[in-house]
Amino acid sequence: MSAAEHETAGSTKSRVAVVTGGSAGLGRAVVRQLAAAGWDVAVLARGEDGLAGAVGDVEALGQRAIGISTDVSDREAVERAADRTEAELGRIDLWVNGAMVGVFGEFLSTDPADFERATQVNYFGFVNGTRAALSRMVPRNHGHVIQVGSALAHRGIPLQAAYCAAKHAVQGFTESVTTELIHNGSAVKISTVDMPALNTIQFNWVKTDLPHHPMPVAPIFEPEVGARAIVAVAEKPRRRTWVGEPTVGTVLGNRFAAGFMDWYLAKSGYDGQQAPEKTEPMLPNNLYAPVPGDQGATGIFSDQAHNGSPQVWAIRNRGLSWGLAAATAAALGGAIATVVAKKK
Repeated sequence: MSAAEHETAGSTKSRVAVVTGGSAGLGRAVVRQLAAAGWDVAVLARGEDGLAGAVGDVEALGQRAIGISTDVSDREAVERAADRTEAELGRIDLWVNGAMVGVFGEFLSTDPADFERATQVNYFGFVNGTRAALSRMVPRNHGHVIQVGSALAHRGIPLQAAYCAAKHAVQGFTESVTTELIHNGSAVKISTVDMPALNTIQFNWVKTDLPHHPMPVAPIFEPEVGARAIVAVAEKPRRRTWVGEPTVGTVLGNRFAAGFMDWYLAKSGYDGQQAPEKTEPMLPNNLYAPVPGDQGATGIFSDQAHNGSPQVWAIRNRGLSWGLAAATAAALGGAIATVVAKKK
């Protein structure tokens, strides 16, 4: 059923989201969470198997979905995917940029072509997605773009120079575009949601020259933790969200103790990103081509991953968390006032 037929049938106007990189990892978890919250979803990724799985997830939750094979580094392909989304599902209300690829290794040992490919996907993929979204949203004065960021947008670590550089670039790019929208009085919103280390399938198909299996830097969270935060921001937009205590600590630590962070990561960042105990073969890397099969959202580190945190709970329950904070402050103020009165 086309978008026009869907609305003509008398149904309530549905909310339509686009998720890039939605066939696997965090993106797959986001697709599921959006569908559970009542969104129709267009899934953009390269692999047909993962796309079919993601579409099935959405439809099983009673929502409409399409999967569009798209390499986000190809600007024209992204534009075609946006056109198809609006033709088949309707007006795009939300665009989530989350597609990524990974290259693990020291900068000088990384093939320049691999570094450039990672930059094309992890940075220009976000630029292309944002352009496609805003070119449709700004004339309508309606819509919301969410950039899936990272603690590594604020603090670079060893062995992931390409990824860290791209995330830093996305941060600056997003801030620039945000100021332009504000200057023009646009109602379109852009949000950045910075992630901690997540247990996703990416660590099974990154391109790596490390001696041991690559892993996320502990503490690790399940991808659903990040997905729930993204959907919370989709429902109640805010410009910047740091997900998880480790992300907060990384951002603030780098602001106030960058020299110490340099030293600490130089000492711990190599071993902390390798898992000698994981000896099963990795999947083929997906840097230039998708990996066959539906890999889902979750990686191989569930034995270490957390399913939530107090900080993430507060993100999803802002009203209640602010109320609790206010009540705590009031109680503390009352206690102090009582002590002061007694001393008098």
